[in-house]
Amino acid sequence: MPETPSYRFVMYGARTAVAGGLFHIQQQVEALESAINENTGLAFDLAKTIIESTCRTILSDRRIGFEPDDDLPGLFKTTRNTLPFLPATASGSSDVRKSLAQTLGGLTAAVQGICELRNACGFASHGSDGPRPVLESVQAMLAAEAADTIVGFLYRVHTQEREVAPAKSDPYSSNLDFNEYVDEIHERVIVFDEDFPPSRVLFEMAPEPYRLYLAEYRQGVDIPEDEEIEVPEERGIELPEEDVVEVPGEQSIEVPEKDAIELAQEPEIELSEEQEIELPEEPEIQLPEDEKNGIS
Repeated sequence: MPETPSYRFVMYGARTAVAGGLFHIQQQVEALESAINENTGLAFDLAKTIIESTCRTILSDRRIGFEPDDDLPGLFKTTRNTLPFLPATASGSSDVRKSLAQTLGGLTAAVQGICELRNACGFASHGSDGPRPVLESVQAMLAAEAADTIVGFLYRVHTQEREVAPAKSDPYSSNLDFNEYVDEIHERVIVFDEDFPPSRVLFEMAPEPYRLYLAEYRQGVDIPEDEEIEVPEERGIELPEEDVVEVPGEQSIEVPEKDAIELAQEPEIELSEEQEIELPEEPEIQLPEDEKNGIS
């Protein structure tokens, strides 16, 4: 039976991150590339390790706190909430946000899958009471390529955002109205004796969601609501009431009622009574009496 040909697997995304400053994962990348054909169980271990190292580095660079024993799904979630995946020009588009959230949800599922494969088939994972299932290079390559895509994407977003010129003013202090809005609808965060406003917690712990919610607030609450409340209410109340009540009411009451009473009552009563009483009575009484007197 012919042997399946093997080829050299290369992690292009991870190597780009190494060249961009993520130097400490270089040995892990080289070991994973070799493990695809030499030790598939080790490939699952290294795929998880490389993603975890990248997340920890990004959070440290951005001064986002995390615990030393945080697992990979938790680290990836914190990193995802920290990085600005959408440009500022598209942050207010709900359709774009929804589509990107679905795509990022796929990366989250991939991270969870890599962790589960590592636990079930990893070479150096937790001890077990029996032999572990051995997968082939094609399954190991699936995990390695997924890790390569995630690492390259996360680190590229991280470095591109940091290359942008810093804002002239503090983003938090420049949006006091939005901060007050957040503080009004959420309860304050209390840790022991320390009290924190929810807007500040959102800004410090999840800057990317803070920026997206701010864009929605500016687009859907601040500007449109002012226009919808002021203009329609004043015109909708004043103009219709004056036109509908005053003009039609005067015409419908004064004109039809007066004409209907005067024309119908006066002609019918006066004309009929004078003609029926005066004309028949005079000729019947006067003519016969004059003729009799003349003859006598």
